[in-house]
Parts: sequence; C-alpha cells; structure tokens
Amino acid sequence: MQTERVTFLTSRDHKAALDAYAAQSKQSVGNLLREASSAYIAKPPESADESEQALELVIPELEAVMARMNDRLDSMEASVARARQAVARALEDETATP
Repeated sequence: MQTERVTFLTSRDHKAALDAYAAQSKQSVGNLLREASSAYIAKPPESADESEQALELVIPELEAVMARMNDRLDSMEASVARARQAVARALEDETATP
C-alpha cells in the first residue's frame, strides 16, 4: 500500500488526548486517525427523510411554545395598559385636587 502524509493542526490538549487514547488502545495516533476517518467517511450522511422526520417532531412543539409565548405577551400588554391607565388617573386626581 502506497501512503501519503496528511498533516493537521490541533491544540496541545487535543494532541495529548489523542496520544493518551492511542496509547490506551495500543495503537499509533496515525492508525487511530485512519480508523476514525474511515469510519466517518463510511457513515452515510443524514438523509433528507431523517431531517424531515426530525422537523415533523419539533415543529408542533415549537408552535405550542410560540402560542404560549404569544398569550403571555398579550397578557403583559393588557397589564401594562391597565397600569398606564391607573397612573394617568392618579396623575389627573393629583392635578385636580387644589
């Protein structure tokens, strides 16, 4: 098998973790990375069907949350409006009293 060199940059901590994992599994870092990259490449990408299924699960939850948020905002707006009216009445009473 003819080989080629691949070089990549990583942090000291990541390199130390690779070294430790390779030593623990009794293999070289190169072999560890070859195996990991081969497994990653062999893994089929997430299909559109899986994405659609995930969205079908998430969207109803988001819609329910948004409805509750809208209800709370409506309630807050009504509360602020009532408070503003009460303040306006109190200021009118204050200015009307001699």
